[in-house]
Amino acid sequence: MTHPIPLSLYIHFPWCIQKCPYCDFNSHALKTPIAEEQYLKRLLEDLQQSLPYVDNRPLQSIFMGGGTPSLFSSHSIGYLLTEINKHLAFSSSIEITLEANPGTLEEGKFRGFFDAGINRLSLGIQSFHPEHLKKLGRIHDSQDAITAIKAAIKAGFSNFNLDLMHGLPNQTPTQAMHDLKQALVFEPPHLSWYQLTIEPNTLFYKTKPHLPTDDILATIQEQGENLLAQHHYDHYEVSAFAKNNQVSQHNINYWQFGDYLGIGAGAHEKLTDASTNTIIRRARMRQPKDYLDMTKSMIAENKIVTTEQLSFEFMMNALRLHQPIHRTLFETRTGLAWETIRPTLQIAADKELLQFDEQKIIVTALGQKFLNDLLALFL
Repeated sequence: MTHPIPLSLYIHFPWCIQKCPYCDFNSHALKTPIAEEQYLKRLLEDLQQSLPYVDNRPLQSIFMGGGTPSLFSSHSIGYLLTEINKHLAFSSSIEITLEANPGTLEEGKFRGFFDAGINRLSLGIQSFHPEHLKKLGRIHDSQDAITAIKAAIKAGFSNFNLDLMHGLPNQTPTQAMHDLKQALVFEPPHLSWYQLTIEPNTLFYKTKPHLPTDDILATIQEQGENLLAQHHYDHYEVSAFAKNNQVSQHNINYWQFGDYLGIGAGAHEKLTDASTNTIIRRARMRQPKDYLDMTKSMIAENKIVTTEQLSFEFMMNALRLHQPIHRTLFETRTGLAWETIRPTLQIAADKELLQFDEQKIIVTALGQKFLNDLLALFL
C-alpha cells in the first residue's frame, strides 16, 4: 500500500556572517571557516537515521534553510543533492529551494547554485530602506539586494521568493509600501511579507526597539494587502503571497500536515509511521559543535505525538492557509475521525471564527484576524 502522506526534506545550515538582533532561529555567527566537508558528511549520516520512515516515498520538495545556506559552495550543494538522490527518489516536479543572503553572493555563485540543481531561491531582502537594514543588523544594503535579485534572474531562476518584513523600528506606512513597490518591480513569483515580532532569546527582546503603534501596523497591513491584490498576488497563507499559483510547495506540505525529514544542526522532522499510524517528532542537537561531534548522538529529542495533541498540531498548521480545510485531509493526516473535533468546530463557529459543514472548514475574516484565539480552542 502506498504511504498516504507526502514527504519533504528540510536541511539546516546553522552559520551566518553575524547574528541579526531579531532572529530566534538556530543560527550562529561564524568565528572560524566552515568545515564544509565535515558538515556534509554528518548530514548524510543523519539522513540514514530517518530512511526507515520513508516507505519508498519520493521527495516532493527540498528546502535548505538557516542560518545562511548560501555560505556553502555551489559544489558542496551539488554534491549533497547527488548523494541524497542515491537514497531518496525525487518526484518529477520536485521543488528545491535554497535560502540566500544578498550580502553573501556574487553573480557567478547564483549560476553555480542553479547548475547544482537548485530550482527555487528565497532571498532574504527584509527591506530596501538603508536605515531599516542597519537596524535589523543586515550585512547587505539596498543596492546589494537589487543586484542580487537581478543576478538571480539572469542566472536562470524563474521561480524565486523575496522575504520582506514590515512593522520595522519607526517604520511608516509610506516606507513599508515603498519596500513592497520596490520588490514588485521584479515581479517575484512569490513574496513572504510578514510583521516583525520580538521573540525571546534575541537582542531585540533584551533591548526593545521603538516599533510602530497598533494603528500604524493595521494601516500597513491593509495597504500592503490591497497593493498585492492589485498586482494579482493571491494571499494564500498568513504571510505568503503567490502570483500565477506559484505557491511554496515545501511550505504547503508543512501547513497541510505532511511529513518531512529534517537533517542538520537543530533541524526538526515530523514523520508518520504507517505501520502503527503514529506520528513521530524528532529534533537534532542545536549547537554545531555538538552536532559535528562523532561521539555524540545527533538526536536531541524523540517523541510520539499523542492522540490528544493531534488536533491542535494539525490546526496549528492548517489554519494558517486561506483556503478550505477538507475533512479528508484532516482524517488522512491525523488518523482521527471528523467527529472528534465537531464540538470544538461548533464553539468556533458560534464565535464566528470559522464556518464548517460535513466536508470542510472555512476560516472567516474574523478568524484570520484572531488566529491565535481560534487555535487555542483546539488545545
